[in-house]
Amino acid sequence: MTNAYRQMIDEQAYHRSFMGKAFKHRILLSYLLVFLLLPMTVTGEEEPAWKSNGIDPATWTDGPVVEDTPMQYSYFGDPVFAIDVTYSPGHFQDSVSGTIVIEMFPQWAPITVENMIEHIEEGLYDGIFFHRVINDFVTQSGDPECKTNGVYVPGLPAQCGSGGTGETIPLEHNENLSHVDGAIGMARGTEEDSADSQWYIAETEAHGLDPENRDDGGYATFGIVRDGMSHVRAIAEVPTSDDPTGTDLDNPFSSAGRPVYEVKINSITMVGVADPEGQLSGMSSDEETESGIGSTIVFASLFLVLALGIAYMVIQNNKKQDVSVYDAELIEENETSKTT
Repeated sequence: MTNAYRQMIDEQAYHRSFMGKAFKHRILLSYLLVFLLLPMTVTGEEEPAWKSNGIDPATWTDGPVVEDTPMQYSYFGDPVFAIDVTYSPGHFQDSVSGTIVIEMFPQWAPITVENMIEHIEEGLYDGIFFHRVINDFVTQSGDPECKTNGVYVPGLPAQCGSGGTGETIPLEHNENLSHVDGAIGMARGTEEDSADSQWYIAETEAHGLDPENRDDGGYATFGIVRDGMSHVRAIAEVPTSDDPTGTDLDNPFSSAGRPVYEVKINSITMVGVADPEGQLSGMSSDEETESGIGSTIVFASLFLVLALGIAYMVIQNNKKQDVSVYDAELIEENETSKTT
């Protein structure tokens, strides 16, 4: 074997080794690109703004009658939503607008709370009305079919009161939850696991709906009114198809309870989370700015490091490719020498 041929064999082996390294470099480059895009993915999945908006329970002044249960306390991080309503308290009276604020308890009713938040964020309840109002009992809404088409007519639309999304959730009980004054619960059909989108607010304590006081599984509560309870009580006394006088006559056994005048839900929105100790609401604007700047610096630093790493790999790869071209030319020369 001539020296030229031996050199050619060695150079071919080196070339194959280089191609293997180049393949590894391309794999590494692909991983670097994935990590480079990772910060963009993370920042694109930020939580809704309401989850970082802490609400001080001390600002709630219009609540229900307090009962000695765990529901009387607010807990950090509990989601809070607001119902913007407009209604006529009685005949020949001007419309009243107000806001009902409700705190939910995901620690005790996670499935029900998640279901409610999903419907709220989808705007399912915006523009519907309370279709069942029973004084000294409950005020019920949540049916997306209950919307006025032009002029409000108490008996229309005909399907109002029986609608929903078609997706039901299981009956969710917890020993910490009950039908205290101002509790919000899920309406359901005869089947225990048939709750969908409809809900009700207890205008007074309604422990007759609690599972321990019934033979049919009872009804599930998942939150409580924290502010605007006076609007709940006023809505409970509006004139209805069962009590057209609109007096304070207690009639918890009425079947229809359709308000004579529209009790409209203009919108329901997620507004924040309970923050009893000021963990979120106590953060100053400077601290929020510093927190945002800190996150930006972290992502920017990671981006710069990865960009430099990619640039280095590209440069090295280009150098190797130049060597590869040179090696190919050298092998060709060796082949020519061998034949001659």
